[in-house]
Amino acid sequence: MTGASYAHSGVDVEAGERAVALMRASVERTNRPGVVAGFGGFAGLFDLTDYRHLTRPILATSTDGVGTKIAVARAMDVHHTVGIDLVAMVVDDLVVCGAEPLFLTDYIATGSVDPTRIAAIVSGISEGCVQAGCALVGGETAEHPGLMEADEYDLAAAGTGIVDAEKLLGPDRVRTGDVLIAMASSGLHSNGYSLARQVLIPNSTGLDRHVEDLGRSVGEEMLEPTRIYARDVLALVQETDVHAFSHITGGGIAANIARVLPDNLAGELNRSTWQPPSVFALIQREGGVAQREMERTFNMGIGMVAVVPEISVDAVLATLEARGVEAWVCGRVRNRRDGEQGDSAAKGGSGGAVMVVGDHPAG
Repeated sequence: MTGASYAHSGVDVEAGERAVALMRASVERTNRPGVVAGFGGFAGLFDLTDYRHLTRPILATSTDGVGTKIAVARAMDVHHTVGIDLVAMVVDDLVVCGAEPLFLTDYIATGSVDPTRIAAIVSGISEGCVQAGCALVGGETAEHPGLMEADEYDLAAAGTGIVDAEKLLGPDRVRTGDVLIAMASSGLHSNGYSLARQVLIPNSTGLDRHVEDLGRSVGEEMLEPTRIYARDVLALVQETDVHAFSHITGGGIAANIARVLPDNLAGELNRSTWQPPSVFALIQREGGVAQREMERTFNMGIGMVAVVPEISVDAVLATLEARGVEAWVCGRVRNRRDGEQGDSAAKGGSGGAVMVVGDHPAG
């Protein structure tokens, strides 16, 4: 009788080692000044010596995942893009306070380690780190037989950035008369997929459906990677005057902008300033989803918002145009009226009020 072993219980240590070998080149692509030691250590190390010039350096940290977008990746057997989404969700939360992303660590949980699939996932994470300018200094791949099906996996990551205290951005800087500048999203990004999947892919054939308005299949549209704004945001911080940024993620437009406004101010966004990408109209039409429900679930075509003084508007728009980022003035900040409530409570519980008014241009 053969004795019990880890492999017989469903954990293939050798497959894990093969996955590590396959991902090495991808991870090493992300190296940047400050990374200490090499690939494969117990802990990722980063040298902060180059930041001694900061008066009061503050570390910023953020953690997130990809959510049920992974179900689309599994169904399509395309795994090299969701890692980009993972990085985007983490680093673009870091940069809103003005922090430069330094490094990221990832966590992959799976029912069974498929080295090729894990390497594909990590190649996407590495590509996202390259786009953001941060290093991938460590990670963990955990095999969970009996808890997850063999082809199931989930992703999470944590990132760290640094900012000088005197340059922290946020509600304290926002003033009446500030202008809201929207930066276009690349589509759904990584939020609202439980609703999007319910509407667009009620069965396994839905992913292959070609939609003329999208110019591609539903599955291809749903796997479009999240845009990473980190370098663009940092360029604005360096070259212009910005008071705050809002990363439009879960909770939608109003709730996320409200959290970067002080509680005595309100923001008004006018729908007439932009036309949401076709995928949002498709979801709304086929699912009979109310406008307010759409706007508190999806980004509706706006992935990041800069809150800037009036005098900076032209410089901000010019900088973003030069960097290939579609951007436009979408609203303004004003005094909040007594008892005025926004369209959604500020995500996190405190902040100003934000109203989305008007109608989108006719399609």
